Amino acid sequence: MSAPGTVYERIYQVVRRIPRGRVATYGQVAALAGLPGRARQVGYALHALPGATAVPWHRVLNARGTVSLPVTSRAALDQRLLLEREGVYFDQRAQVPLARYQWRPRHAPAPHRRTQ
Repeated sequence: MSAPGTVYERIYQVVRRIPRGRVATYGQVAALAGLPGRARQVGYALHALPGATAVPWHRVLNARGTVSLPVTSRAALDQRLLLEREGVYFDQRAQVPLARYQWRPRHAPAPHRRTQ
């Protein structure tokens, strides 16, 4: 099994590829990092980021296109504001229309092999 730091770095590499004005889902990031079905691990990895990070964590949403942080938290407001500054629109239900804003990479990275 891979060390958590190694897995987290794979997740961060995928998140760094999400362009401005686009979003990805936790499950999508997991799949692109070679971790299909491990969306929660993406959440854990993003939560582990230091406050001042260059990884655009705010571009990752849940499968419904909403912010997964508690609605009344400062972090949820920060995420929404960062996305809105990039031109991402939220509807009246606080959802991002994934059909319009979801990132669709042209080339998926090669699958990573598990280390033992």
